[in-house]
Amino acid sequence: MQEILQYLKGSGERLDSEIAEATGLSLATVRSGVTDLHARGAVMVCRSIRYKDGKEINGMLCRISGYIPPLAPGRKPKTKS
Repeated sequence: MQEILQYLKGSGERLDSEIAEATGLSLATVRSGVTDLHARGAVMVCRSIRYKDGKEINGMLCRISGYIPPLAPGRKPKTKS
């Protein structure tokens, strides 16, 4: 489960299939790990349905709870006070 947390911390919000591919874990292992992490409150999960080449793909969209990734480098829009 640490692999899943480390991957999500470095890459932000990802689908369970993307996590499995990047970490080398099986999809079933990732789904089980994410479910356990969600039960502990370490990860936020929502069901996601996407379509690829007309085929429906059901997945779990995951991100670390309470983690806000740092801003991307570069110019930022100026806010008006």
